[in-house]
Amino acid sequence: MRLDAIFRNGRFTTLDPDRPTAHSLGVLSERIVALDDELAGCTADLVVDLGGANAVPGFNDAHHHLSLVGKGLRELDLSYAATPSLDALYAAVAERAATLPEDAWILGAGYDQNKIGAHPTAEALDRAARGRPVWLVHTSHHMGVANTEAFRRAGFDDLAAVPDPSGGHVERDASGRAEGLLQETAMQLVERALRPEPVAEWTANIATGAQAALAVGLTSVTEPGIGVTDGIGNGPADLDAYMRVRERGELGVRMTVMPYITALHDCGAFEPGGDWYGLDLGLRTGFGDEWLRIGPTKLMSDGSLIGRSAAMCCDYHDAPGNSGLLQHEPERIRRYIVEAHRCGWQVATHAIGDAALDIVLDAYEEAQRLHPRADVRHRIEHAAVTSTEQVARIAALGLVPVPQGRFLSETGDGLLAALGPDRSRLAYRMRSFLDAGIVLPGSSDAPVVAPDPLLSIHDMVNRRTASGRPIAPHEAVTAEEALRAYTVGSAHAVHEEHIKGTLTRGKLADFAVLSDDPLAVASASIGEVTVVATVVGGRIAHDTGALRVS
Repeated sequence: MRLDAIFRNGRFTTLDPDRPTAHSLGVLSERIVALDDELAGCTADLVVDLGGANAVPGFNDAHHHLSLVGKGLRELDLSYAATPSLDALYAAVAERAATLPEDAWILGAGYDQNKIGAHPTAEALDRAARGRPVWLVHTSHHMGVANTEAFRRAGFDDLAAVPDPSGGHVERDASGRAEGLLQETAMQLVERALRPEPVAEWTANIATGAQAALAVGLTSVTEPGIGVTDGIGNGPADLDAYMRVRERGELGVRMTVMPYITALHDCGAFEPGGDWYGLDLGLRTGFGDEWLRIGPTKLMSDGSLIGRSAAMCCDYHDAPGNSGLLQHEPERIRRYIVEAHRCGWQVATHAIGDAALDIVLDAYEEAQRLHPRADVRHRIEHAAVTSTEQVARIAALGLVPVPQGRFLSETGDGLLAALGPDRSRLAYRMRSFLDAGIVLPGSSDAPVVAPDPLLSIHDMVNRRTASGRPIAPHEAVTAEEALRAYTVGSAHAVHEEHIKGTLTRGKLADFAVLSDDPLAVASASIGEVTVVATVVGGRIAHDTGALRVS
């Protein structure tokens, strides 16, 4: 039999309990059709020698802002590694300003006030930018800082006239003038002047993000939010942008995209006595193919932990009087969830604080009671602070929590400061979810933190902050459980476990070739394992020179 490709001389960890390892696999029409001895007598157009390297099913990030990763790679890098102090941040803005036309925006992202000591201010950015508008997004992407010219471009010549929108916060000085920091929905006051970006810019962001994903072994990604200018996404034609990138052969990674909830609307009757709530033409979760499909609808309920804006049951440990905020009133959250559920959507609700989580769980329970559906798998994005009772409710309702392992190291010290020693025991639970019988996915929330799955797997196992402090160590999982989360679990989170997650006959030939075996190295060394090649559908999509092709 003639195949498209044969990959041989590898050490494949298949995650298939019936056949846990293999040394060769054959591919036809993007699918695995044979393993090991089943390849006897087969030839192929492409034969690839792995040289004895380890390989695992392609990593699948259940919550990864691919377009924003690409955007960040093309704009000013304000990460702690690039700008380790507030002065360094201002210097980077000044340096970028010197390279741009006088009327050009200076755009950047990735700063963390927990690490550099404070947020930038409009006044200081004015000096650095020399008249140019500046918009700098926090690493959480739940807040940003604008300078005076950016406010003016957004229609606010008077900083005292900047309004406080519902679900957001504007930081002000003693006289009531905006200081620059905008949190949650207040970010839209400036971002509405920037969105939608030109098609050429947004498609370049997607293509750049896809290449970055392939370089770290990601073969599938779920993008949590597209389609609007008043929430997450670039604009109403975001799906078209992904289609353009795919048509140019530049997508490379399999995409599930989540339309943001405000893109859904009342569309009129779809049958006598029944109205449709969703996207036009009845488009909903599941539409598309193995390369680009519509997944859940995304809904934001609250803010971020390191920004102290997630809605909590009690005050933040280091900010007495502040228990965070909701982005929408509880009744609106309830209506969004119930209506989307009624019309066939899987719903993915961002809920970081435990107060927000209670509201979301109540809404999911009501939706299912009013309109019963089987195996819906509604999701809780982040589920960052979760009580034991809430873990039990998540399990009973058949929900999918989506916590982020890499948050534990990159933002862990800020999380410990925000939560304090007692409540930090409830942070980013993983062992508790598994013990409750919940299928755990793997995710990064990149570009909030690094997108590398192996770094996230390292943190899921080791659970230490950047300074080395343990963070809820009782919630650690094993290396195999973490790997399974980043493959089988993430496929389950979007109803794709029948085609992804394990290296099994009939499933997609997506895998990552590694420098070592993450299941065999010491747990403290998992983060040192690297991706040397990525294969998607039997095609080599990324190779550092590790593969020998004949």
